[in-house]
This record gives sequence, C-alpha cells and structure tokens, in this order.
Amino acid sequence: MTLATAHDAAPNALTDAAPDAAAPLVPAWQPGFAALGPAFFTELRPTPLPDPHWVGTSADVGALLGLPPDWQQRGDALQAFTGNALLPGSRPLASVYSGHQFGVWAGQLGDGRAILLGETASGLEVQLKGSGRTPYSRMGDGRAVLRSSIREFLCSEAMHALGIPTTRALCVTGSPAPVRREEVETAAVVTRVAPSFIRFGHFEHFAARGQHDQLRQLADYVIDRYYPDCRTPQQRDGNAYAALLHAVSERTAALLAQWQAVGFCHGVMNTDNMSILGLTIDYGPFQFLDAFDPGHICNHSDARGRYAFNQQPGVAHWNLLCLAQALLPLIGEADTARAALQSFEGVFSQQFLARMRAKLGLQQPREGDAALINSLLHLLAAERVDYPIFWQRLTQAVASADFAPVRELFIHGDPVNAWLLQYQELLALETQGLATDLMLNTNPRFVLRNHLGEQAIRAAKLGDFSEVQTLHKLLARPFEEHPGHEARADFPPDWAAHISISCSS
Repeated sequence: MTLATAHDAAPNALTDAAPDAAAPLVPAWQPGFAALGPAFFTELRPTPLPDPHWVGTSADVGALLGLPPDWQQRGDALQAFTGNALLPGSRPLASVYSGHQFGVWAGQLGDGRAILLGETASGLEVQLKGSGRTPYSRMGDGRAVLRSSIREFLCSEAMHALGIPTTRALCVTGSPAPVRREEVETAAVVTRVAPSFIRFGHFEHFAARGQHDQLRQLADYVIDRYYPDCRTPQQRDGNAYAALLHAVSERTAALLAQWQAVGFCHGVMNTDNMSILGLTIDYGPFQFLDAFDPGHICNHSDARGRYAFNQQPGVAHWNLLCLAQALLPLIGEADTARAALQSFEGVFSQQFLARMRAKLGLQQPREGDAALINSLLHLLAAERVDYPIFWQRLTQAVASADFAPVRELFIHGDPVNAWLLQYQELLALETQGLATDLMLNTNPRFVLRNHLGEQAIRAAKLGDFSEVQTLHKLLARPFEEHPGHEARADFPPDWAAHISISCSS
C-alpha cells in the first residue's frame, strides 16, 4: 500500500495540524526507525475518527516528550493524537515483522493497528494504536476499542510506577465510531511511547525470508542505538551479535523476575509481543493476580494454558531461542548462540530471589531465604490467598508487630504459624526500621486489578471518565495510602471472578 492509497482510503479528510500560536506540540523529530529504509515499513497516514474526545491523559509522559504544559487543553493535540491531523515534521509508518503465535510460526505480521508517528528529540518514539488499517492488518479493521485502550493506558503507567520496564502511554482518545468485536463497541486510540517498539519478530521476519543484509542492518541499528557496549572486544569474544543476544536475554530474564514477583500475567507472550529492549509491551489480556494461583490462565483465548502465570519464564526463554535462531546468520555458530543464552536461568533466579527478599523486608541474603520463599509460595497457592492483600498485611504486621491480620487470611493455622515463626527469626536479624521501609516501598498498596479496570471501563462507556483519571492517579503512586480510596485496595468483589479477558481485550 502506498502513501497515496492509504490516504485515499480514509473516510474523512486528514489534514496537517496547524501550528499553534503558542508553541508546537513536538518541537522536532529525529529520523529514528525511519532511517532504516522502506524494506522495514510502509509509510501511510492514520485514518481519522469522527468527534474525538479525551478519555485519559498523562502529564508525566507529556513532560518526557517535551510537550507544552497546556497540551491537554489544546484542540490540535486532541486531533493529532487521535490520528486526525499530522504533526509537522512527523513521518508516520507501520513496520513489518513476523513471529510465533502460541508456539506456531505465523509468518508475516506487522503493525496491523499501530502507526509510528516518529521519534522526538528526546529519543522517544510516539505510536498511535488503533489508528486504522495498515498493509499488515490481515483482514482486521486496524481499530482499538475503548475497553482495551483504557486497560493499556492504565497498565502502562501502573507498571512504570511499580518500577517495571514498560512502554508508556501518553493518552487515550475516544470516538463514537462503531467497532465490531464480540459486540459493537466504540473506537479509541492509545498514544504509546517507548525508546523503541522493535520486537523479536522484526528479526524473525528478515531471517525467515533469507534477507540477511536487512537482518544485519536491523541488528546494527539496535546495537548502535541501544546496546553500544556490545561492540567492545571483551563482549562474547568480540561477536557483537552474540553480545546482543546475551544482553537481550539478561534484560528479559530480569523483566520476567519482576513480573513473577508482583504477580503480573501478560497473557499473550508471542514472539511479536517481546521487546528487544526488555520492556513490557502490548497490553492485551493481562491481569494482576487476585488469589495466588501459579497455574492461572488470564487469557480466555489460551485454551491450552501456554501462557499461564507459572509458564511465563519458560516461554520467555523459548522466545529467546527463536530470537537466537533468527540471529544465527549473524552470530555464526549455534554453540555461540546457545552460550549467549546460558545465563538466562541464573539471572532470572537471582533477580526473583532478590525481589522476593525485598518484599519480605530481608536486606541481606542468608542461607534459608530461598526455602522460606518457596514454602511461602506453596502456602499461598494451597489456600489461594489474595496475593496483593497478603503483602499489604505482612508489611503492616512487620511495622506494628501484630501478625493476627496475616493469619486471618489462612484457613489452616498450623502451616502459616510455622512459616511465620521461621520468618520472624530471619527478620530479627535485620534492622527493623529498614525492613519496614523496604517493604513499604516494595509491596504496592494499589494494583490494577481486573475489577478496578472494569469499573472504570463501565463508567467510561457512559461518558464518565473520572474513574479512569482517579485510577491513573492512584496507580501512579501505588505505595502510598491515598486516604478515602481504601476500597480500591480491598478484596475484589465476587463478580470479579467472572470477568473474561481475551486477545481482543
């Protein structure tokens, strides 16, 4: 599809945004990904939506991009971030990639409903998700619905506040334009922000086609922009591409340790949903655990449980093997590629143990920590204890020396009493105040549970976006108390267990 045909297909006229008298929204753009050339993307304009309106905005992300302070009040911003007007100097495009979906080679994929506006002077890419059909839409409409867009906006910013590497979200805009999924819903656009949206699937695409020149060009771009240390001679015997694989593997391992510690389920860990920078990307059927169930499947489209919570680290390693296979023409030897992935399990285990120690307030590694953590996880799983509330109550118990509220979460007293005895013996070796502070800054008071997102979505469908903004503010500071909002940190209602999320979520 050419630029002309993409523009002609638009149902409404798309115009260049008129420069604002006060200040341009984005002062300057850099070539960025577009410098790779037309083998990597198709240039096209977003497809406009009628009657757009703001649903949610993030002032923090706006500041990161260098937007004017008043951008949330400006009509040109609303039009630009809905895809109805082009920002001066931007070069919109949709990138091509391939990938494995649910463990099966899916062939060519690509940005089917996302259009990259470009890279700002701050070095961050800006992408519109839900901005219309692209050459890679594969029979899809290229749109996103209000429901899924609110979920992505809130979770992107919630994960960032938890200290977990992630793409960010500048805003969500809505439109009354109908979009058909399981039922007719209304359209929305999420403006996503990241240093790069390059995925494992970008490498798989060119490797599968035998386009090794483009594969090398892409790898060199990623190394030079984001992993320059891979060029140093001491990295993987001077093999920069093996060093890249090693670095991506270790970043991914650290990311998965954070997911598992906080109880985050991604839901659809296809290779095209894996960031080359080790970011959490593509929020679809995600979920933060309520009851602790290691085998929990959050994606109702995942009939075989491939992406169950306890399978996530193994799936990440499998995806890295796919990346290694794609990079093999550049790395050279299969043994060299395998060696670059050998540290994954050790990094994951080390990082997970460190994060669980912090959740327990244990500052110094000691013998017995791993056994204590494993026995706790078995206890939580055996009784399906609410995961966020357990950590809230344990944090309060350490601060107050009253562990009764923790015991109340368990039906069987003897196992938890035995565990608490072991835990308190280790805790006695720590500095009390430091242990409490560590837990207060590690165990969130507020997480984006499914029912909280659902309540915000239901209100938004009726035109009330206040709950979206309230949740955004709470989740931006998840470790604080936020008086007056205690109910949002309480147990989920019974109906929450019946919320269904799938790949269209």
